[in-house]
Amino acid sequence: MAAYLYILKSLKNNRYYIGATVNLEERLLEHNSGKSKYTNLTRPFTLVFSKEFKSYKEAKQIEYRLKSFKSRGIIDKIVSTQRLKLGL
Repeated sequence: MAAYLYILKSLKNNRYYIGATVNLEERLLEHNSGKSKYTNLTRPFTLVFSKEFKSYKEAKQIEYRLKSFKSRGIIDKIVSTQRLKLGL
């Protein structure tokens, strides 16, 4: 089953949120409706990047990898170029 890595940007504080899901539209609605505990206080969000993967496991692995960098510069580059280089 296909899955997505996604990056949201908070319109409240300009911070990014990185996640993975099998249903991108539904997940964005959950974030913006306050159903996600972690993002409830920083909504609304706009989707600034998404990439489809063959499996949820693969999307989660990339999510964890991006989060481990703890670098806004890397995320800014992904968003501005709309490209995810897996050899980061």
